[in-house]
Amino acid sequence: MSHRTYSARPVDVKRAWHVVDVADKVLGRAASQIAILLKGKHKAIYTPSLDTGDHVIVINAAKVKVTGTKESKKLYYRHPRAGFPGALKTTNLAALRARHPEDIVLNAVRRMLPRNALGRQMMTKLRVYPGDTHPHAAQKPEPRQVEA
Repeated sequence: MSHRTYSARPVDVKRAWHVVDVADKVLGRAASQIAILLKGKHKAIYTPSLDTGDHVIVINAAKVKVTGTKESKKLYYRHPRAGFPGALKTTNLAALRARHPEDIVLNAVRRMLPRNALGRQMMTKLRVYPGDTHPHAAQKPEPRQVEA
């Protein structure tokens, strides 16, 4: 008796919309659960080589919680002028929260997805907003709880 492995095809994928409120939720725990939704691992048709994930809308990104001393000691690195001496810039989490609070959640989720074309495709289905409003009401997103 041979059991055949099921592989989803792009026509089999049905994408839902989820709203995740991350106010007072721990950043890493929320980001890992958002990454699972984007990958499609919560579905029975999950296929590693195919983007089977759903669209995720994250609200209240400015109110996400971090533990310990990460607010002042966690650093984000970037190279705005790559190839030039002294181009490395650092920003701590408190400064990033003040300037671009949605980037905190975007960075955490991006780093939990595959670092290839499939991961970049999954990131296009993530929308992050610093406040509690979003312009995607027409998609009828269903609220999704993340565990603190």
